[in-house]
Amino acid sequence: MDEMFEKLQAVADRYDELNELISDPEIIADTQRFMKLSKEEGELRETVEKYNQYKKVTEQIKENNELLREKLDDDMDALVKEELKEQEAEKTSLEDEIKILLLPTDPNDDKNIIMEIHGAAGGDEASLFAVDLFNMYTKYAEKQNWTVEVIDKSETEVGGFKEIVLMITGNKVYSKLKYENGAHRVQRIPVTESAGRVHTSTATVGVMPEAEDVDIDIDPKDIRTDVYRSSGAGGQHINKTSSAVRMTHLPTGIVVAMQDERSQQQNRVKAMKILRARVYDYYQQQETDAYDAERKSAVGSGDRSERIRTYNYPQNRVTDHRIGLTLNKLDRIMNGELEEVIDALILSDQAAKLENLKNE
Repeated sequence: MDEMFEKLQAVADRYDELNELISDPEIIADTQRFMKLSKEEGELRETVEKYNQYKKVTEQIKENNELLREKLDDDMDALVKEELKEQEAEKTSLEDEIKILLLPTDPNDDKNIIMEIHGAAGGDEASLFAVDLFNMYTKYAEKQNWTVEVIDKSETEVGGFKEIVLMITGNKVYSKLKYENGAHRVQRIPVTESAGRVHTSTATVGVMPEAEDVDIDIDPKDIRTDVYRSSGAGGQHINKTSSAVRMTHLPTGIVVAMQDERSQQQNRVKAMKILRARVYDYYQQQETDAYDAERKSAVGSGDRSERIRTYNYPQNRVTDHRIGLTLNKLDRIMNGELEEVIDALILSDQAAKLENLKNE
């Protein structure tokens, strides 16, 4: 506990220092530095507020205990004891909240994401389920006031997606959607099934934090870029120009092909955005794998081959296998009401981290 208070005092001291700095006219004039320091101040604010509440309630408990040592009449004694009971409960609650606020944060939590959804096992039905997942995440993003941009897509003849790549931008996108990495399984009667039998299909979801130049330095010499003519619908324009781009990151072998836009330059920009995110994710995953070899996270490794959730349509049921959560509200979840699932995953992750800290 003493160690926790040392940390808290250090956070409070840094918070006071930041408030002085962001009031300094010289720093206000330096927009970039001002924004960086303001962001740090905002991140510490809740922890400092909770710490101040904790100090206040601890002082109140001390005062009430001293009062009880004096000879009070019965009514006053009962009143002070009742107050103490409430204060002790508040103190315990604040301790739990502060422990969570002091947990190491994921440096990617504030980032936008690139999400890839692939129809996997199950043919046409898997590609149609990929569309349902795309709609689910789009509706959830709308509820969070995030922006969704389709970067690339490959459609099937039945109107499904072999693959769709999205950019989701907004406040703390990665912190909420990072748990969606993995294989999503659907159980339902396909529209093409005349006998009314339930089929099982899967789609995979990959969630990668958007990587900035400061996150990963990709040497241009490590990228081979090929340009070629786009294929598919679009009239004569497509056959006349080599606007499609294929980028290969030679050290990892990661390939990104982009022909969504009409100009080669636009395709280059989009391909580079995806390539940067995939390479960043690749190296991060290697670090995570090394860490997980020693201690496996309760919420799973984030591996796309890991089956994380089942969507059972006949029973209107969704089950998250990592935390054993089952909800009989599939219709609402597919309509973007993912909060209950995501909040449960965050809580489980926090509980696992607290347990790890105790064991260290």
